[in-house]
Amino acid sequence: MHKHKKILLINFGGLGDQILFFPAIKTIKAAYPDSCITFVTEPRSGSAEKLTDLIDETIICDIKGGNKYKNILDFLMKIWIRRFDIVVSSGGSKQVALLLFLAGIKKRIGYDSGALSRFLLTKAVPLNQQQYAANMYHDLAKALKKDAIEEIPEINVADDILGKQREKIKDVDKRIVVIHPGVSNLSIQKNILKFWDVKNWTDLIKRLLDTGKYRVILTGGKDDEEVSSAIKLKLGEAENLLDLTNKTANIMELAAIIKLADVIVCVDSAPMHIGVGVKTATIALFGPTDEYKLFPIQDSNFVAITAENLNCRPCLWDKRQVSCENPTCLNIPVEKVFEAVVSRL
Repeated sequence: MHKHKKILLINFGGLGDQILFFPAIKTIKAAYPDSCITFVTEPRSGSAEKLTDLIDETIICDIKGGNKYKNILDFLMKIWIRRFDIVVSSGGSKQVALLLFLAGIKKRIGYDSGALSRFLLTKAVPLNQQQYAANMYHDLAKALKKDAIEEIPEINVADDILGKQREKIKDVDKRIVVIHPGVSNLSIQKNILKFWDVKNWTDLIKRLLDTGKYRVILTGGKDDEEVSSAIKLKLGEAENLLDLTNKTANIMELAAIIKLADVIVCVDSAPMHIGVGVKTATIALFGPTDEYKLFPIQDSNFVAITAENLNCRPCLWDKRQVSCENPTCLNIPVEKVFEAVVSRL
């Protein structure tokens, strides 16, 4: 039996990246069940701790902010006083090994990024990016528990939160389809285009509502209100359409709405990973990103839809860092998405 350990886990990136890291956290917690886990991430992903009960404490480090080196020093000072026993970091750059070494933690686990990482880390794990990202992160956890089995992310929603969101939905004798049409503002700012056109979303929702079999729920945050408003404007007065955009108090309430649905339709975004985590049938539209790396398509509950006969996709991140000027990979037919939804229900 392992004695109590203070474990530091570092995973920078968006909310989706944090959800993909959950299986690694679960395995590490299984290896050290009585330990305290501190999680480090960026400001934009601090809400990740609300989606799991495996994290005891979250430290926010704005490593990409304007005062990068000051922020790193502040971060190291927080780490030094806590005296961690183990640190695991998902960063793949050469600087990660140096950061972990400077943290002064005895057991340091990270990816093998070259000779420096093999010298400064106590365990340098081979980085295999040609797999589902949750499994890639999980390779780090196997350094602490070799017999661990790979799993998809898991998000448990409390019954009281489910009950509260069920009241919003107001049960009707129809199957529930959640539509999350938006993408993060950061991806737009970085010219990473993953958005399906408003006309396509409108046509899909109209087709679903016209069958008389489904109730469609629009979801999203404050940044998605413009898109949802545009969709509703095109649809006019629509029975069995419920707009919950910016009407969930936190990320766990959004997870509850998705869990209560029969299916969620979205693009490659954080809600896609939430759909996976709550085990709701998820239909995800992929443009320039790679569904094999970001979505557990080996599970029939999760369906990736892409444009057909395009040899140029996926292109992000292996070939390019921003979207091309004419992303034809987002020209996914409405009929194809509609048929995927109907086949799930």
